[in-house]
Amino acid sequence: MADKRDYYEVLGVAKDADEAALKRAYRKLAMKYHPDRNPDDKEAEKNFKELNEAYEILKDDEKRAAYDRFGHAAFEQGGPGGFEGFGGAGGQGFGGFGDIFEEMFGEFMGGRAGGRAGGRGGGQGADLRYNKELSLEEAFSGKKAEIRVPTSVACEACDGTGAEGAAAPVTCPTCGGAGRVRSQSGFFTVERTCPTCQGRGTVIKDPCKVCGGAGRVHKEKTLSVTIPAGVEDGTRIRLAGEGEAGLRGAPPGDLYLFLGIRPHRFFHRDGADIHCRVPIPMTTAALGGQVEVPTIEGKLARITIPEGTPTGHQLRLAGKGMSVMRSKARGDMFVQVAVETPQNLTDRQKELLKEFEGDSDRAQQSPQSTGFFDKVKELWEDLKD
Repeated sequence: MADKRDYYEVLGVAKDADEAALKRAYRKLAMKYHPDRNPDDKEAEKNFKELNEAYEILKDDEKRAAYDRFGHAAFEQGGPGGFEGFGGAGGQGFGGFGDIFEEMFGEFMGGRAGGRAGGRGGGQGADLRYNKELSLEEAFSGKKAEIRVPTSVACEACDGTGAEGAAAPVTCPTCGGAGRVRSQSGFFTVERTCPTCQGRGTVIKDPCKVCGGAGRVHKEKTLSVTIPAGVEDGTRIRLAGEGEAGLRGAPPGDLYLFLGIRPHRFFHRDGADIHCRVPIPMTTAALGGQVEVPTIEGKLARITIPEGTPTGHQLRLAGKGMSVMRSKARGDMFVQVAVETPQNLTDRQKELLKEFEGDSDRAQQSPQSTGFFDKVKELWEDLKD
């Protein structure tokens, strides 16, 4: 375990970070190192796995407490979900103090009260992740979507029990139903998880022929998901109990739906606000007028262009932005004007422009360019001196 990085260092948080800080750090780094965003990048894949491992431990209060006290050694036996002991020999790495550790940590150590199935270490199904991509319009309005998830489901032949004919399991002959076995090591009594029933206290006498005694089979299931209006890129939706089925009737895991928003060809999102760039004719910019622009809900909005509007000028349409999740509020829409220079002019149009240029007062009608070139002239005179 010496080559493993500190879990707090992996997430980039302090040791006293609360649950919200852990979640924010995990979400940010998961987006950065996700394999979909880093194809064929082995280093990113390694960082992503390391990140998930760290978060799985620190988000659980009991596992975090064990990690804070013993570091990575807390999970050398049985993995983060097992808590089957410390050290390299089923709990004997600390001199056989199995009873002492059990008294200190109680159920989550896999002691007498927690040795049976039902927790993560007792066969609970794994959590699953599903990535779903949405258009900006779908994120604005929300939608109901159907997703197909390859997973493990409860075996119908044995009703998830793992026993042929859904027969009830029998008491484990090794531990007598305790889920733990004891052995003497010198002056010490060492207690560990029963190797026959894996801590469940019961065994299946006649395993189901369909699932082989696991109580679950691999299958693709279809789920209907309601995506609320206003979701943002990276939003996570938890579907409780829709993860992998547990072993032999143990509770299922959860399904986490991660949402991504596709770039839009016209709008750019900034939180609840949206921005767009609208080209207008030079004549409209000079004389003023009205133009119609599309909005995120699929309608047209009419905006008034003030007389003498320059390129880059921004107009605000209040309440025409994105929906705010779990709220009736909406953001604003900002329209940035881009003045088009006329092209492919006719001879008559060129004459009119020249006539306009000759009659115009540059200082009044083009103050920015006049001021700029006046400064250039002054600079040039200074250089000659």
